[in-house]
Amino acid sequence: MHTPLRADALDMSASAGQNPFDLDDNKAYARWKQGKIAGYPAQARQLVVPVRQPGRLSNGEKARLLDRCGRANMAVYQLDPGRSYGKPEIAALAAQLGLRRLDCNLLADRDCITTLRHETAKAKRGYIPYSNRRINWHTDGYYNAPENRILGMLLHCEQPADSGGENVLLDHEMAYIMLRDHNPDFVRLLMQPDAMSIPANTEPGARVRGERSGPVFAVTPAGHLHMRYTARTHSIRWKENTREAARALAALLNGESPWQLKLRLGKGQGLVCNNILHTRTEFDQHAEQSRRLLYRARFLDRIEEAPK
Repeated sequence: MHTPLRADALDMSASAGQNPFDLDDNKAYARWKQGKIAGYPAQARQLVVPVRQPGRLSNGEKARLLDRCGRANMAVYQLDPGRSYGKPEIAALAAQLGLRRLDCNLLADRDCITTLRHETAKAKRGYIPYSNRRINWHTDGYYNAPENRILGMLLHCEQPADSGGENVLLDHEMAYIMLRDHNPDFVRLLMQPDAMSIPANTEPGARVRGERSGPVFAVTPAGHLHMRYTARTHSIRWKENTREAARALAALLNGESPWQLKLRLGKGQGLVCNNILHTRTEFDQHAEQSRRLLYRARFLDRIEEAPK
């Protein structure tokens, strides 16, 4: 059983000249891992921060959101469930946390924020987020080019489904720890620049996106760990020497782990994160007025770090 949030485990960054993601620096890794585990939340409810006005965070609200993101790369805000919120308010909240550069992906709305609801036409074209089906482990934008990495993400719930639609959340740094402790050579293989490739996505009569290749684990120029992953078994190609590592990672993600946090977003709640791993269970909705409605924003920014 891991230790709940501790105030003395806040500084989990690497010291100058030391890199916990260097597979040859086991001392730096051990120190970082100890702090990471000590500060990691034991339950999803520890991620939740009540927020009164999304467009004007108080100093305390912002500090608490950044604190949780510093510990687990994610936080959950709770707005007033008695009212509705528009996308400009959600974007304003994100901007106060450092998330400003929106990724205008293929199916995003004109404002680059995606409205997620069950849409039969899009679901039939293979876009699972627009269906009510289960979604397996993934990070957002895994098909983006390396120079267009999705570093941050916000998922806001305007209306939950009648039942289902639960997320399981896992900080990608914890996934890194799990795999490195299992076999560091697997991490090395998944850091290859062509470890995982996504074939070109085409629509009738038009080429929508070319093939994308990249690593699963990468370290950004600023020294942060980034993960690009999908558990899909079709529309994906693993490099020949990475397949055993990919199977091991999938087994770890699908096994029992104290680091996985289960959460069903309620009305007015939103997840803000540094593009962590997440899943979604299937869901049901029985009436038009109870149609599940979420807003999703993807960013080329990370959430800013809390002052030390």
